[in-house]
Amino acid sequence: MNIKFVFILFAFVFFNTINLSANTTPPEEQICGKWESSEKNLIVQVYKTENKFNGKLIWYTDTGGKPMDYWTDRRNPNPALRSRKILGMSVLQDMVYKPATNSWEDGTIYESKYGRQWNASIYIDKNGALKVKGYWHIKLIGRTMTFTRV
Repeated sequence: MNIKFVFILFAFVFFNTINLSANTTPPEEQICGKWESSEKNLIVQVYKTENKFNGKLIWYTDTGGKPMDYWTDRRNPNPALRSRKILGMSVLQDMVYKPATNSWEDGTIYESKYGRQWNASIYIDKNGALKVKGYWHIKLIGRTMTFTRV
């Protein structure tokens, strides 16, 4: 057998195996991973816990020139939580995948800048961007943030 032929065959099988494994992510887990805001000022790590999806803040910039681990959740309405660090904080909680709409619903998003918890809805658009909408009870009224995978 020709060595060149064997090498080409091996390369073909190897790269197709990688390609197949890359495409086997279940639809509900497409949200998992690291996402950077369109403003390039924060990165959130989204992960699955049991059948719900959560996200924690793993990087952000600030204008005060202080290190990320300096900042605390000082505007939290619960005084007991005001000393917790923002870095590593859970900002996305209990999102549930809805196959009919290919979206994640029924969870909340926490905005530490104002100490506010909002209802949340998430979907991935046709360009692969993550769209996170925070709203107060009525989905039609709210603010949408855009994230790209990093």
